Amino acid sequence: MLERSFYNILGFDKSYTESRIVVFGAPFDGTTSYRPGARFACSAIRNESYSIETYSPYQDKDLEDIFVFDAGDLELPFGNAEKVLCQIEAFTAGILKDGKIPLMLGGEHLVSLGAVRAAVKFHKDLHIVHFDAHSDLRDEYLGETLSHATVMRRCWDLVGDGRISQFGIRSGSRDEISWGREHVHTCFFNFDELDHIADALKDKPVYFSVDLDVLDPSAFPGTGTPEAGGVTFHELLKAVEKASGLNIVALDLTELAPTLDPTGASTSLACKLLREVLLYVYK
Repeated sequence: MLERSFYNILGFDKSYTESRIVVFGAPFDGTTSYRPGARFACSAIRNESYSIETYSPYQDKDLEDIFVFDAGDLELPFGNAEKVLCQIEAFTAGILKDGKIPLMLGGEHLVSLGAVRAAVKFHKDLHIVHFDAHSDLRDEYLGETLSHATVMRRCWDLVGDGRISQFGIRSGSRDEISWGREHVHTCFFNFDELDHIADALKDKPVYFSVDLDVLDPSAFPGTGTPEAGGVTFHELLKAVEKASGLNIVALDLTELAPTLDPTGASTSLACKLLREVLLYVYK
């Protein structure tokens, strides 16, 4: 059985055995293509989560009433992306084996691949719902096939055509966007097609991945690759509410880079979103 983290996010004090959701951090940003710093997100969220209430006025629910375990942050090497992914996969698999829902905090978006590798072994018909500014569908980036710019392409290698649905996308190379039109479902710029996808996936196991740079930089400047034209916090919150009705078997929040926003507002937003995600997903 896992031991509780010394510094618990949002005061989580439930045991591993009794908890339905297990939160853990994957502090890795070894393939970041622009501004590094996402490795510090997990500790920043853990340290700053005391600044928000456990109660959500959006949902009239309280984190004190649900069973969530904080497993702390993994100790990951920074020079070997494949080794990092293997460690994440093994840790995620242990949580899934125990019948619990893993919620991973990045880190850069590549860490999602490790968790998806684990999830697809437990759920052969796994689908992925992906919120992001970037399509992340390149086959390689600067000669590397493992990158936060290739993470959804590597996930596609595992799940195949028609299993990845992307929302909020507003950046990508011409080649990857063209490739994506043939192999994944993409809703550009917003969440307008989420209701349709949610209906189609109602009975399917879903991995839910939220790259926080789906938000507009005016709301969330603390990220490594900011893209103008993003969604608002309230638009994201409504989309998370819709997605939470799916059969979510694992999920992540990635790409907060807290040192890039000295005001601390981006970290505070991530903490608040984490609270809402947990309350929406918890069943």
